[in-house]
Amino acid sequence: MEIRVVVIDDSAFMRKMISEMLESDSRIKVVATARSGRDGIEKIKKYQPHVATLDVEMPVMDGIEALEEIMDSNPLPIIMLSSVTTAGAAMTMRAVQLGAIDFIAKPSGPISLDIDEIKDELIKKVIAASNALVMKKEANVKEIEKQEKPLRAAHFHQPHARSVVAIGTSTGGPKALLHVLKGIPADFPAPIVIVQHMPPGFTKSLAERLDHSTSIHVKEAEHGEILQNGHAYIAPGDYHLEIKQVGTALVNNLNHDNKINGHRPSVDVLFESLVNIGNVNKLAVILTGMGNDGSKGIRSMKRTDPKTIVIAEDKETSVVYGMPKAAVLTNCVDHVAKLQQISEIISGVLRKKRGI
Repeated sequence: MEIRVVVIDDSAFMRKMISEMLESDSRIKVVATARSGRDGIEKIKKYQPHVATLDVEMPVMDGIEALEEIMDSNPLPIIMLSSVTTAGAAMTMRAVQLGAIDFIAKPSGPISLDIDEIKDELIKKVIAASNALVMKKEANVKEIEKQEKPLRAAHFHQPHARSVVAIGTSTGGPKALLHVLKGIPADFPAPIVIVQHMPPGFTKSLAERLDHSTSIHVKEAEHGEILQNGHAYIAPGDYHLEIKQVGTALVNNLNHDNKINGHRPSVDVLFESLVNIGNVNKLAVILTGMGNDGSKGIRSMKRTDPKTIVIAEDKETSVVYGMPKAAVLTNCVDHVAKLQQISEIISGVLRKKRGI
């Protein structure tokens, strides 16, 4: 199937470059370009594309305003293009929360002559977005919650006094993380460590947005800091996050080693670092995302500690059912659950451990 795309950007140079990059892949056809948010909305209505790319920062009607109107009137998978600035990152995280499937960081340079660097990533994300789940309204999520009672994990045996929760996600992850972390109580008796595939310059904004919207404290991970219960730590873009045991403490370790599965940070690196941690209950969670990052780490964790609990998001609620599917195919997953159930399962495991 030919993937029909509308490109929305106020720069004629960017519209031309993005269109040429996308159409270098025979699976993609740019059916229209638009020079503003308002023009983009009209082009989407007229051409009914499978995917649209949308510049975050545009005059008159910016990408956020255009996105809100598109998701209200004609929802479809949207990939945002954003500059790596503090303001640009904050707007991009807001766009993702409003329903954008994913984003691409614009290359550096006043006239973006190095834009070809993002070609492969852009094509890959547009193809993934063409098959992505688009939630029209938050009400849809509430409807699912009404239909299904949360699963309990009371049958899991947790033998140790301490626990750690590790979460891996990619496409659609920021919104999924918000939903999971909002369900975690402030007195949660374990630290949470997170790898979200994201370029540098955006993870701090994501952490700040999640911190303001949840009961627990969420921050970008720092090298050498001791993990605390009721805190969530997000791997910084372009750095692997490992957990080390120093005496009785668990400590964040950041490094700039080679990419794994094409990613830095990598979920596999995080999960495999937990293999070497003893006397700790381990919960591994795989949320929405394309690819198979995390699957190797899950196998390693289960092989060295069969009591490790693994949870994967189901196909029905995953924006992209890639990473969760790959996890399920390892036969190491204990629970396949809807996004709306995952925080309750995690909390249920910890309540059982504490005898509540």
